[in-house]
Amino acid sequence: MTKVVLVRHGQTVWNKLGKYQGQADIELSEIGKAQALRLGEGFPLDHIDKIYSSPLVRARETGEAIGRHFAMSVETCQEFCEISFGQWEGLTYEEIHGQWPQEHELLFSRPDELICPGGEGFVEVQKRAVGKMEAIIRANPDKTVVIVAHGGVIRTLLCHALGMPLRNMWRIRQDNTAVNIVTAYDEGMTVELMNSTEHLTGTDLAPQNNKWIKKS
Repeated sequence: MTKVVLVRHGQTVWNKLGKYQGQADIELSEIGKAQALRLGEGFPLDHIDKIYSSPLVRARETGEAIGRHFAMSVETCQEFCEISFGQWEGLTYEEIHGQWPQEHELLFSRPDELICPGGEGFVEVQKRAVGKMEAIIRANPDKTVVIVAHGGVIRTLLCHALGMPLRNMWRIRQDNTAVNIVTAYDEGMTVELMNSTEHLTGTDLAPQNNKWIKKS
């Protein structure tokens, strides 16, 4: 049995502005850094054995915040990079929809069929991310590992763990620094926790209706 903790990175400036990031290497915002700090301090497990991360700075910095709490380094894995949005990176929803309305509609209606202009598709993302996760599981029997990645990547991994069609990936919500726990057995996988931001409860960092607001 191997326990896999999937963590989404903290908020970035582009998250706040509604820009599509993809593989653009955008760092954490001040809110994102505070979220990552709270995640490390309030991590839901008392023991972990290894931390893996996407090499993109927003994920790596989030992983390092967890690592500081456990006195542990982070191993980066290219396979956990976010989808390449190609020509869409750095643009907002409105800008993308105005130039590529049909392709943009596919992003939400049939993400399993989408190929981003100049980029990749979620089928490719799932293939590389699942392959690496399964290799990590094989290399860490009876261990607990953390994988810090991105909203799109984590959704594809959870679809795999749940045996759910990739076309339904947007039914899974992933807030910044959300924690998900998957247990891998010889017989398959069990999802024990999804999109938990318990570590942000009672702070001005907690998500509500997909917007970051200051709590009273």
